[in-house]
Amino acid sequence: MDKAVAKGDVAGVNLLVLKEGKEIAYCESGYKDLENKIPMTRDTIFRLYSQTKPITAAAVVLLASRGEIDLSAWLSDYFPQYGDMYVNINGKRERANRQITVIDLLNMTSGLAYPNDFYEGGKQSGAVFRQIDQRLFSDNPVTTLEFAEMMSKTDLCFHPGEKFLYGTSADIAGALVEKVSGKRFSEFLQDEFFTPLGMTDTAFYVPAEKQSRLTKAYDYDKDGKLFENKTNNLGLRYYRDVPPAFESGGAGLCSTLDDYSKFATMLINGGEFGGKRILSERAVKFLTKGGLTDCQKAQLKADWDWLGGYTYGNFMRVCEDESRTSVFSNKGEYGWDGWMGTFFSNEPQGRITFLLGMQQLGIGKGGTLTRKLKNIVMSNPA
Repeated sequence: MDKAVAKGDVAGVNLLVLKEGKEIAYCESGYKDLENKIPMTRDTIFRLYSQTKPITAAAVVLLASRGEIDLSAWLSDYFPQYGDMYVNINGKRERANRQITVIDLLNMTSGLAYPNDFYEGGKQSGAVFRQIDQRLFSDNPVTTLEFAEMMSKTDLCFHPGEKFLYGTSADIAGALVEKVSGKRFSEFLQDEFFTPLGMTDTAFYVPAEKQSRLTKAYDYDKDGKLFENKTNNLGLRYYRDVPPAFESGGAGLCSTLDDYSKFATMLINGGEFGGKRILSERAVKFLTKGGLTDCQKAQLKADWDWLGGYTYGNFMRVCEDESRTSVFSNKGEYGWDGWMGTFFSNEPQGRITFLLGMQQLGIGKGGTLTRKLKNIVMSNPA
């Protein structure tokens, strides 16, 4: 970690490792504010971006365990506007050959795209996010449910269930939780996860009294030097300083290593934490399994070349064949990371939890550091 900071690969980074829910290592290096030389600390708050997704999946699976969501149901059963979707491939538009299901959301096989220039649906998604950005600081910001409605007007990139494509499915899943529960997505997460787990630093915004703990986010200039990049990416304010109207199930949460470790420990304990039952054992078993076909797994690896040997489901990678991985993992390992480099991994074999915090746009050179650190940890399980 010190070497990565000295080389300018990252501004700052911290690492937490637990075994059976008990801490066996904590390390920190570098700065959360490089310009003012404010060091990385254990209570540093990170923008989780896609590391939000496993918590969103847990919320959906919790409602399924209560019989309030049918995972095989059509999405249009909950949002009728998704009942008549179209697929657009190379400008040829045709009606989708089947409905999107809830499980399609959880497996990222819905065909709903993040902004991209490869598919017409991706270009239309980009227009949705531009509208969110235009209204972000207005008196009429886009809400979670409105986002779901806006995305229903975009074309799909393929027929539902046909392929894997990393996209806005988790944001729609967050809206689904809101629709079914009758609570704002943030309120549901607070009541069902954050309060019972004691996750006091996890939320969709960072209040004024905690803003000094929120790390800056860094990118590389044309010469490879680090600079703060105040981006409002994916409809999310950089400073996260007010409760957002759009509570992004795919990217919106902020948290600390210690807070996220409570969620991770609950999962590795089969749904229990501190004597409280948060999820049923069966729900955790479902949550931590993969759901892709062989063809879809090939698409996953094409997107992330280090994910050979992995499948994907419930918004998490799951190690399926450790003989094919390029990182030290055991079969059954699961977790996910975030666009700015935060990383979460649970290893049921050995009961090891690995958590990493950093804020580098697009992960940058932090991806190499993450894999190096994970290999060190897996080589030395205390």
